[in-house]
Amino acid sequence: MAQPSIVVVGAGPAGVRAAQTLVAAGIRPVVIDEGRRAGGQIYRRQPEGFTRSHEALYGTEAKRARDIHQTFDAMIPHIDYRPETLVWHISGGQVWTVGADGAHRSIPYDGLILCTGATDRVMPVKGWNHAGTYSLGAAQIALKAQACAIGSKVVFLGSGPLLYLVAQQYVKAGANVAAVLNTAPASARIAALPRLAAQPGALWNGVMLTIALKRAGVAMHHGVTPIEIEGDAQNGVSAVAVRLANGREMRFDCDAVGMGHHLRPETQLADLARCEFAFDPAVRQWLPVRDADGRASVPGVYLGGDGARILGARSAEASGTLAALTALGDFGLPIVAGERQKLRRAIAGYDRFAKGLAQAFPWPVAQAAALPGDAIVCRCESISAGDLRAVVNETGAREANRAKALSRVGMGRCQGRYCGLAAAEVIAAEAGMPIETVGRLRGAAPVKPVAFCTANEPEAPAA
Repeated sequence: MAQPSIVVVGAGPAGVRAAQTLVAAGIRPVVIDEGRRAGGQIYRRQPEGFTRSHEALYGTEAKRARDIHQTFDAMIPHIDYRPETLVWHISGGQVWTVGADGAHRSIPYDGLILCTGATDRVMPVKGWNHAGTYSLGAAQIALKAQACAIGSKVVFLGSGPLLYLVAQQYVKAGANVAAVLNTAPASARIAALPRLAAQPGALWNGVMLTIALKRAGVAMHHGVTPIEIEGDAQNGVSAVAVRLANGREMRFDCDAVGMGHHLRPETQLADLARCEFAFDPAVRQWLPVRDADGRASVPGVYLGGDGARILGARSAEASGTLAALTALGDFGLPIVAGERQKLRRAIAGYDRFAKGLAQAFPWPVAQAAALPGDAIVCRCESISAGDLRAVVNETGAREANRAKALSRVGMGRCQGRYCGLAAAEVIAAEAGMPIETVGRLRGAAPVKPVAFCTANEPEAPAA
């Protein structure tokens, strides 16, 4: 048979390894990436002309970052590479894109490997809509891509390993970090140690991050309850007020806040591809279903990396490779016997570590129920917790999409990426229902804003 046409979406660790596996098998895949340069968020590269070293940018992961970058650069002549290209829809066996030139294109595929990565998971705090509040990922992008800090005196608030990593990167870059405020209690991390020990190197890196912050004199607190990000519309952020684990209230002056509670998979393209989802109680999220080899529930669709499960960059490399091998096998092409079994074992180890992270840095569920009525939940549409609760109580809307239709929560530019999970918690708490019964916001095209003035340019299947 003719070679199958395979599209890989994403050029982070999973997408790069998936493409590498296909190229090694003689396939010329289409690789679509929103980024300007391959590497994903974790190994985000600087613009051309910037000269900071891999060691300065990626620390203990410098060797892996360099290998990902060099592997991809060497592969470019053997792939159909489309950087700065947004996939905004998937339907009818085609991927619909808009490129940097503004042209819309539809690309047919026989196989589709989604390596769409992750975005920040954020629990709102009163005042997080003030200018100067960034997600942790955005704070890191500013530093990695442009060598800029988000402020002159920064508080990092939330939970998860990224909280400490970004704070340490800011300290290393010479920024003034006023405090690291973790909503997770210290006891949670201790209880999670047996699972975290599944990846001793990663666990040790986390310990070293904490030590580095202590040595730098950064104030660190566990088990905090956020009260408010103080500020005003004219001047932005001025301070963060929290209640410490011992009940004492404290206030930390700052002009910027980096905020986040670990990560969430970027699942909207899997949704548009009509993949089945299932609720995962460990992380309180609906996730696309995939089998042990990376197959989604839809024939011809495969899932790799953090876009399916938050297991980290190393697991993403393994799951991207596995998804590509599985696709090759499904198309009747030869693959190395035993390779998939080895990858499955590796991913199982990363999965155990990820479960430890979920236990060590729990999503602050109680914070949603305690949000003041005037706290903004959806920043795109300025929908407050009070607005959302009113919809629940006055209309009986207790399903995520119904509440969205009646309140506009999650209906703005981000399409619920940043507020959807928190909004579901607010609905569940107000209605007194289990979170899984609220459901999830369904993906809808276009997944991100696109201009609607350009004619479509269909492409013929690859020869």
